[in-house]
Amino acid sequence: MKRVAALSYLIILLFPLESYSQNYSPPLAKGAERFINRPTLVRGPYLQVATDTSIVVRWRTDASTRSRVRYGVSPGKLDKIVDDLSQVTEHEIKLTGLTPSTRYYYLVGSLKDTLQYGPDNYFSTLPVPGSEGFYRIGVFGDCGSLSVNQANVRDQFLKYLGSNDLNAWILLGDNAYNDGNDMEYQAKFFNPYKDNLLKKYPVFPSPGNHDYHDADFGAEYAQTTHNTPYYQNFSMPVNGEAGGVPSHNPAFYSFDLGNVHFISLDSYGIEENKYFLYDTLGPQVQWLKKDLAANRNKGWVIAYWHYPPYSKGTHDSDTDDIMSGIRQNLIGILERYQADLILCGHSHVYERSGLMAGHYGHSSTFDPARHNLGNSSGLYNGMANAAPYIKDPVTNKGTVYVVSGSSSYVGKSYYDFPHKAMYYSNDSVAGAALLEVRGNRLDFKWICADGQVRDQFTMMKNVNKRSVVRAVKGQAVRLTASFVSDLYKWNVSDRTEKSIEVSPPVGKTVYLVQDRYNYLQDVFEVIVSK
Repeated sequence: MKRVAALSYLIILLFPLESYSQNYSPPLAKGAERFINRPTLVRGPYLQVATDTSIVVRWRTDASTRSRVRYGVSPGKLDKIVDDLSQVTEHEIKLTGLTPSTRYYYLVGSLKDTLQYGPDNYFSTLPVPGSEGFYRIGVFGDCGSLSVNQANVRDQFLKYLGSNDLNAWILLGDNAYNDGNDMEYQAKFFNPYKDNLLKKYPVFPSPGNHDYHDADFGAEYAQTTHNTPYYQNFSMPVNGEAGGVPSHNPAFYSFDLGNVHFISLDSYGIEENKYFLYDTLGPQVQWLKKDLAANRNKGWVIAYWHYPPYSKGTHDSDTDDIMSGIRQNLIGILERYQADLILCGHSHVYERSGLMAGHYGHSSTFDPARHNLGNSSGLYNGMANAAPYIKDPVTNKGTVYVVSGSSSYVGKSYYDFPHKAMYYSNDSVAGAALLEVRGNRLDFKWICADGQVRDQFTMMKNVNKRSVVRAVKGQAVRLTASFVSDLYKWNVSDRTEKSIEVSPPVGKTVYLVQDRYNYLQDVFEVIVSK
């Protein structure tokens, strides 16, 4: 005992306690310092609630830390910083005061460490609401199964996109199978899309029935409480900050992307413990009516949700209560407010109607002569009866319905597939869609897992115009086609551009301009006085 006490005394003399505690740390195993001194990025970054002047950047770390986003318009000069000093694992930073339609580069990290930065860490703000441009929006339905199809659809979609960027992408529900729990979201949604879509393009989701599964209490609990990972993992523009009427409810919301007004709805959740989407007295439909009324002046109105009103794929809209209720009670409202395009998932097939209106019953009652607004396929490819869908400028009547629920796998369709309302249907190939909008022209393309575009359609508004232009002798007049085309054929010389300048003689001169396929024609009567 005396020998031990003496040895202890000697150690204290040589290494005082104060010096030991402040200056000495035991050696660490190789690589261990990384785990002790800095957090690890386990999710993201991903982009949310995009507007023309702001965006939300989210990410997750394995340990609590403070949040920092550095950003700037040049990848070598991230001269702006936004911090959150809270110690969190779920990081959410809002960047404000941004310039519309501008690319920004960014990094995410803590106050001392950079968690991710590179040439692909960038985003672009949305265009000014109401402005026209060339916009691209991705459409992914039922995408989260972690299948070979999911990877192939993603890769072929990106290959088709090429060097072009998306302005945004939307989700049609069932974003992580089978139960929509957080582990499934990580493995089946965030991991597959983290390097190519999530960190560059803002995503605007809608929920599906699998996003409402709850292994402990059942779906009804999740439907009524909305206490699910879907609502924890995504941020929605519920306060009208991205356009539209504020919903103050993350289950449904709207936003503007240039001259396109998008509406995201919830077809499986229950509001106030009793109202589904098809209950027209419920808060969701009451908000929808206000939003539609307030956005009649938008160039395009596109609504999307999970349960389709028309389908004979892996779900039957004739027998499914939710699908039938939506068709019977909701579709008439959207048509009355002149919605242009409805996008849904749920059925793991692809189905696309023509420009139609007024069908709310059983599939057997669909009458093409009565419910289709014309005989065109909308393919816009030079074939017979393939002109673009053209909406009447007075009534703006007609809607196209798309079921695109095969972004990760394809299921067995019903015996009476395809639905009678559908122009094109496919229950054998997986795919996702690309929506392109250029002014008064809308193009929709279904891009498959093998890289083929098996279906597409074009819709236009305010075209085939007849105009009278008055001028005086010697005055040059500029004439501009009302439609967007890759080629314009004028009845003067060999002019092929969209806009030309003419100086006609005194009197009346008629100028014509047609598209490549002679589907479209504008007539200008130019009357020149002395």
